[in-house]
Amino acid sequence: LAITPPLLGRISIGRVVEKNGKRLPEKDDQFTITSQIQSKEGWIKHPLDEQLRADAPNGKLRSIPVRMIFNAPDLNLRAEYTLFDRQTGRPICTGNGDTCQRLTDNGIEQHPCPSPDLCPLAKGGQCKPY
Repeated sequence: LAITPPLLGRISIGRVVEKNGKRLPEKDDQFTITSQIQSKEGWIKHPLDEQLRADAPNGKLRSIPVRMIFNAPDLNLRAEYTLFDRQTGRPICTGNGDTCQRLTDNGIEQHPCPSPDLCPLAKGGQCKPY
């Protein structure tokens, strides 16, 4: 049984933009704090985003006060490899370097996850830590 903190929001350093009819991720030069709720327009901002942005120079959020709850990094931070569908923006495959869950015509299947460098599905550099 793993003790995990509740997720209250997300911190992002990019956004999704529409180019030529496709929704693509784009880097940003500031942080954005969002809730866990997504609407048709995108992620809904967390109330803390507006509060911190009011004190930030130029309204750009460049630093965020963060409190780590556990001493063990594995309990505080998680990263997984994710391959997104370029048309829909939805994940096709997510893995941790050992195993992955992949969306196929038969539904979600379990597969070995050799990392993006060694995975035949991830060729082209589209599978990245997320």
